Amino acid sequence: MFRTLADMVEAAKAHGPVRIAVAAGHSPECIEALKQASQMKLAEGIFIGDARKIWALADEAGYEIPAHQVLNEPNDVEAARRAVAMVRDGSADLLMKGKIGTAELVRVVLDRESGLRTGRLLSQVIVFEVPGIQRLMLMTDAAINIAPTLAQKAELCRNAIEVAHAIGIEKPNVALLCALELVNPEMPATVDAAALVVMNRRGQIQGAYLEGPIALDAPLSRFAAECKNIDSPIVENTDIFIAPDIEAANILYRAILYFARGESGGIVVGAKVPLILLSRAESPETKIRSIALAMHTAAHGRRR
Repeated sequence: MFRTLADMVEAAKAHGPVRIAVAAGHSPECIEALKQASQMKLAEGIFIGDARKIWALADEAGYEIPAHQVLNEPNDVEAARRAVAMVRDGSADLLMKGKIGTAELVRVVLDRESGLRTGRLLSQVIVFEVPGIQRLMLMTDAAINIAPTLAQKAELCRNAIEVAHAIGIEKPNVALLCALELVNPEMPATVDAAALVVMNRRGQIQGAYLEGPIALDAPLSRFAAECKNIDSPIVENTDIFIAPDIEAANILYRAILYFARGESGGIVVGAKVPLILLSRAESPETKIRSIALAMHTAAHGRRR
């Protein structure tokens, strides 16, 4: 189990260097991140995109990319198809989003004939650390599933549990976040949370302990939990936070970064390989942590 993101990145070197196909690779952020990843012997980028722009950006970044790692394809969607094809045929190990929209890339990934579909739900899982808490935590899903159904929330839990296992959390405690701890039929998220707990207790969601519905304060504060008469193993010991919808997850994620000064890495799981689909606003350091997380998750998948 890793205590910090830096520990997670360092340990990932044992699985590398991996080959990462970058769809629409004419992205300064991706080029800088993969320059650093190459220097760390963590990963090597294969950039599929507008070669003229890739070479110009690499020159600006001081990154000498080997010629065979730049493939010219100015059309972003076609670049995505070529990147996905490289992962399918084993020419690349992982897929990263470059200068292409997430929705466009996901459509290519989910293509029934030529994509990386597995039949599982795709979902984003973020691993983060915040000052004052001496362990890594996970949250989902701030990017892919807008208003997940009960069945989809069960898949969100399973995907996040898998990633937690991949980074050494053997039996994660999972908080099913809502606005309060009581089941209220007028608040569907509370009904879903209670159903997910029943599914967990009956073995339909395995490998973790689920608690909910529960507000955010109780998992983080024993004082708050005691005031609410909540006695649960997740109190001040939560590993995974499941948000009720994409808006709550996205707000929580940004609050972690900007209010709590947290740091993170994130991937999308459910495809044949973990996907590194990050916003252009994410730093190269966040991208490197995301690469490391993808490497651990892929290695865990091969061991299963």
